[in-house]
Amino acid sequence: MSEHHASVTIKAPVNQVYTLFTHFNDFPKFMSFIKEVTYYDKQRSHWVAQVAGRHEWDAVNEDWIVDQQIGWRSTSGLNNTGKVKFQPLGPDRTMLDVYINYEPPAGVIGKTADMLGVESRFEEVLQKDLNNFAHMVEQAPPGALDPMQSHYLFQGDSAVAKNETTERQQQSMTNDPMMSQQSMQQRQETIKQEIAQEWQAEQHQAAQREQLAQRAHQQAQEQASVLQHQADLDRQARQKREAAAHTETASTQQTLDPIQGTLGGRNASMERTALGERDARNQRFPHEEEDPMLARTPGGEHNAGSTPVEQIEAESPWQKSIRGNTEEQETTEDQRPPFDTQKDTNER
Repeated sequence: MSEHHASVTIKAPVNQVYTLFTHFNDFPKFMSFIKEVTYYDKQRSHWVAQVAGRHEWDAVNEDWIVDQQIGWRSTSGLNNTGKVKFQPLGPDRTMLDVYINYEPPAGVIGKTADMLGVESRFEEVLQKDLNNFAHMVEQAPPGALDPMQSHYLFQGDSAVAKNETTERQQQSMTNDPMMSQQSMQQRQETIKQEIAQEWQAEQHQAAQREQLAQRAHQQAQEQASVLQHQADLDRQARQKREAAAHTETASTQQTLDPIQGTLGGRNASMERTALGERDARNQRFPHEEEDPMLARTPGGEHNAGSTPVEQIEAESPWQKSIRGNTEEQETTEDQRPPFDTQKDTNER
């Protein structure tokens, strides 16, 4: 027997997928290669498929486990067996795996035809109709358990839409209250209302997304403005601090005296001469003749009322010891020019 497998993931809970798949007689309403599925009773059914020719068989259900798997085997016609497994991938996702084994008809000729490409064609058609089932489930209202509630029913590629179903399938649909003319009109009106509601919901959601985007953009602009304003305030405060620090530094900084305020000490910055400190022709710096102890403070001046050192006249002690200290001599000596050595010699 030839073995075939197809799989699809459906965005729906496992219970909904299981219930919708067990409506075999609705398969021709959204599948393309199934032309008929009619019931003898709750356990037996009749199938007609069009794959590399028209094939019919009767099948009986077996190995059914609710929300987990279903199975069947043929009792007449095309010899085949099958199993469908339902695996939940989450609260709203289900993986569906279909396994079909069948024996090609016409013995050796059928096996040769199967080897020449019929097998791959069957798997292609099986996967396509399994995808149609997934679309039918996903386009049904949330929680729907009847395929007649799905908007995907009677899609253009289905056997019913192409009018390729058998007479028994058409008779079965005629006897179905859900397929009456009144029910079909109500279904169409319901679908139109649901489509309109879905469109309105999409428009409302789009408007909400637009409002949220505008609000987010406005908040971003406001935040950027606040950050820029704070940055300006910080820059101004930093500039004020720098200006204040510069002003304070300038006010506290003292101008170094070229003579006293140097790293090498007093007069270290003065230009040297060839004769060094013995060069008496030029004054090396102001008041160089003053005692260093009298010029500690740069730019300091002596009291205006005091007599400069170079103008003080001092009498030699040995002259006083010779002349004596009479009042007349002191008066005469005071009137004479200082240090007149020739006159002193003549008097003696």
